[in-house]
Amino acid sequence: MAEVVMADDGIAFDGATAERGPLGGAETAFAALAEALARRGHRVTVRNRCRAPLCHKGVHWAPLSDGIPSKCDLYIGNRGHRVIGLVREARRRLFWLHNPAGYLKKPRNLWRLARYRPILITSGAYHATTAPDWLPCGGRETIPYGVLDRFRAAAPREPPPPRAIFTSNPLRGLDWLLDLWVARIAPAVPEAELHIYAGERVYGLTRAPRMDQVMARAGSLAAHRIRRFEPVGRAELAAALSGARVMLYRGDPGETFCLALAEAQAMGVPAIAQPLGSAPERIIDGITGRVAEDDDAFATAAIAALREDALWRQWHLAALAKQGGWSWDAVAGRFEALMR
Repeated sequence: MAEVVMADDGIAFDGATAERGPLGGAETAFAALAEALARRGHRVTVRNRCRAPLCHKGVHWAPLSDGIPSKCDLYIGNRGHRVIGLVREARRRLFWLHNPAGYLKKPRNLWRLARYRPILITSGAYHATTAPDWLPCGGRETIPYGVLDRFRAAAPREPPPPRAIFTSNPLRGLDWLLDLWVARIAPAVPEAELHIYAGERVYGLTRAPRMDQVMARAGSLAAHRIRRFEPVGRAELAAALSGARVMLYRGDPGETFCLALAEAQAMGVPAIAQPLGSAPERIIDGITGRVAEDDDAFATAAIAALREDALWRQWHLAALAKQGGWSWDAVAGRFEALMR
């Protein structure tokens, strides 16, 4: 059994809130990895901005203000530069990146990297390209996110009604999708609906004017069969995906893994995206959906997925067979191997 310490200085969450409430991909991944490492027999201690100490599924959560252990076998600093060197004596030190890594070029980040030399962890090929080769570090590893088991256990199903779904950050292309839906997709498939599960609660925000504007616009387009829903927890999200015909998401240069697409594909939901950020890594083009080069190709593929049962079955069955993704146990095994 190894001593594992994980630290994050982002929004307030813990294992219990990760299980029942809406949460972003980075926070979902952080909690899932902690629990997977605990299941593998390690003693896992988390320090973050949680409200109070909690032991959940074998993981010991406590606020950063409670102090952090001085030594451990594996230390995982998560995303924020302030946590890179919190454990003074770590046998192996990692820095888990979740956003494009250009921010590490700032002096406040560089000196910490140079002093502590953590191994940089990215989540995919695109993500790795955002980390300059000259960054001082102790090495680099690419380890993809896992997909929670509830999304990986879907059974084949009959074609659902023509219902598209969007479950990502509304600032990552939702305005664009609303325009394309109103102008191209809805007129071609008048009975189709677009269901949007998104909002500021996912990111622990209390005031997000730009996000509010996009969501307000979505709420004003009911005449075009666009329905806005509050963000939901993972169990409710899996239920929503099970009734969806296609996931529509443009992609974004700031998206380094796109757990939303990974979850949809694991559930057997065909997906349409453009070649932006990591989105193309989540779809097998022409097999489980389409990576569309331009807006016309995106609209054409979305219309086909909503209309054509034979095409939908082909993409659906291929997604179930090929797109289950990594289990969190397998991901934890990759992190565990870095201790050897």
